[in-house]
Amino acid sequence: MAEAPRITVEELKRRMDAGEDFTVIDLRNPQAWEESDIMLPEAIRMPLDKLEENLPRIPKNKPVVAYCT
Repeated sequence: MAEAPRITVEELKRRMDAGEDFTVIDLRNPQAWEESDIMLPEAIRMPLDKLEENLPRIPKNKPVVAYCT
């Protein structure tokens, strides 16, 4: 499987500010969610260990950005 391209936080913000249409998946674990002040608007939150069962929630008609730590 090919490695997914990576982008920086700054690149993500630039793309969001430009109005680019994509889905953000927040894959941080629940502890990281609780300890963080960062909440991405409209992100779909799911722990990485539940990714497979949540695949139907991810739109298939636009790019996806996964946010994890």
